[in-house]
Amino acid sequence: MYIKIRFFLMTIPPTGGCASLLRAFAALALITGFAACATPGPGESPDGIFDPQEPANRRVHAFNKKIYSGLSGKGDGGMISSLPQPVKSGVVNFSDTVALPQTVVNQILQGRLLRASRNTLRFSVNATLGIAGLMDVASPMGLPEDRSNFGETLFVWGFPEGAYMELPVLGPSTERETVGLFVDFFTDPFAYVLPSPQRYVRYGARLGELAIKRSDYGDAIDAVLTGSADSYAQARVIWLEKRRHELGDDSIEGAGFIDPEALDTEGF
Repeated sequence: MYIKIRFFLMTIPPTGGCASLLRAFAALALITGFAACATPGPGESPDGIFDPQEPANRRVHAFNKKIYSGLSGKGDGGMISSLPQPVKSGVVNFSDTVALPQTVVNQILQGRLLRASRNTLRFSVNATLGIAGLMDVASPMGLPEDRSNFGETLFVWGFPEGAYMELPVLGPSTERETVGLFVDFFTDPFAYVLPSPQRYVRYGARLGELAIKRSDYGDAIDAVLTGSADSYAQARVIWLEKRRHELGDDSIEGAGFIDPEALDTEGF
């Protein structure tokens, strides 16, 4: 089914609002087929972790460790740490601002209309008073950062978590989060109103934000990646428990369950 839908996506012309809508609907069809096969069978996740592709994930993890080492500032590649703090804050704030319309879309789909309204106001304030989002003036006004994505929407809709994955550069994920990331690419409101290449600025800002946060929390990341006997297993547990805590999902608690509040998970 995945191959058929991917072929369908490739046959849709890359421009035009109708084409974007068709891609979004095709992506939703992909979700149905993907998530339906993602539930572990009896005894396949006794500790609350379903990781059938662990060997492949470990290879990606080894690649990511090299990337993160360069961003952490611990070696010759720590270029991010040398940037002035106002520059880093501006990139992070801008990334948050341009992500807000998509957050609003997801919160509407989740039925969380109050949160969607607050984020609409947050976007309006930061995009204007915050100089195109480079400054966060909404948080002191009682409108703090409150992000969401289609991975959370799928959780609200009842889709299973699926298998654990580690994505190149992006890091830990699950099948549900990965499908959500794919759908988010096609449901970004800016893709419908901005011409190319301006519509892709948001993705560059997001990558910049990820690099900055990896650098800022380099000590915590290095403690996991280099200070543990099995950095892959440690990062997997920390990320899964953190994400489940964010979503309010306490239905998967294996023997190795730990309290996310007791963990230093900044940067993950």
